Parts: sequence; structure tokens; C-alpha cells
Amino acid sequence: MTDTLVTGDPLAHDPEAKRKVVNRLKRAQGQLAAVITAVEDDAHCRDVVQQLSAVSKALDRAGFLVISTALRECLTDPDADDVTSPAELEKLFLSLA
Repeated sequence: MTDTLVTGDPLAHDPEAKRKVVNRLKRAQGQLAAVITAVEDDAHCRDVVQQLSAVSKALDRAGFLVISTALRECLTDPDADDVTSPAELEKLFLSLA
């Protein structure tokens, strides 16, 4: 996740978006802990896969929220010195796809 928080981090300018990203990451952290416990406890593969899917979705949503926040900032103030370039935003978006 650190790679998507580039110079000119839009989350630093949007506390609400930052709160949402942190909440999503904490949710993913809890879900990942459940996956680890399930594997350690020899849970059924169905349960493990369902938890892995939940972790993956939570991480994807956090990443897309970071990018959408950067896009909003780029659109509202495209001439700011610390705005992420459209090419870099595209690269970040595609890295999540």
C-alpha cells in the first residue's frame, strides 16, 4: 500500500478519505487474521477461500479509494505542485486491476 501513497498524498488533504482507507485496511487486517486462524485450525477450504476473498476485496477497495481521492484532487486543482500526474494515476489504477 505504501507504493500508492505517492508524493503529494491526497489522503493528507482529505481526513475523511484517510479515515475510510484506514477503516478498510483494519477490516482487511481482521479478515486476514481470521484466514490465518482458519488455516491453523484446519478449517474447511470453503471457509478459508471465503475469508481470502473478503480480504482481497477489502484491500482492493482501499486501493481504489486512495486512487479516487487522488483523481478528485487532480481534477479540482490540476496545477498544484504535488498533484499526482494522470499517467501515474493510470499506472496505479492498472496495478490494482
